[in-house]
Amino acid sequence: MLRNGLEPWHLLIVAIVIIVLFGSKKLPEAARSLGKSMRILKSEAKAMKDDGTARTPAAAPADGAPAEPAPRVIRSAPGETAS
Repeated sequence: MLRNGLEPWHLLIVAIVIIVLFGSKKLPEAARSLGKSMRILKSEAKAMKDDGTARTPAAAPADGAPAEPAPRVIRSAPGETAS
């Protein structure tokens, strides 16, 4: 009974049900917002990874004084006019 897991017609039925439930107008908006969220997540993960490798000191100061962290730069979003 469950030998033929997902056949092409199963996927077609699932796609039709999704289109009927959400409507053809909402699906492109949902895909666009999902893509935007994935881009943000990817950039944040990369920034965290870069932050972790940048904070490891290459050489400790000879006098034992703690090293000062690099200043963080805050950039405005593209298209933002207010500063």
